[in-house]
Amino acid sequence: MKNSYKFFSNKECEYYPCHKDFKGDFNCLFCYCPFYLWEECLGNPKFIEHNGKKIKDCSFCKLPHIAENYDMIIETIMKRAKE
Repeated sequence: MKNSYKFFSNKECEYYPCHKDFKGDFNCLFCYCPFYLWEECLGNPKFIEHNGKKIKDCSFCKLPHIAENYDMIIETIMKRAKE
């Protein structure tokens, strides 16, 4: 794959793919979403309440697993790091 530093697929992982309904090449580079700790993110998380706490549920978000989103993810991380 061209620009392979933007893509990694670990097909030997016991959880691969973690989103079973994903179509296309599954990018594992951001196995754990870099936006998980931020309430506002680029994806489409849902928020659930458990024991009086608000929990971010990213199980339906595929944004970090699409190789073409790499530049946007890195730019957002760099921008927020400067804040």
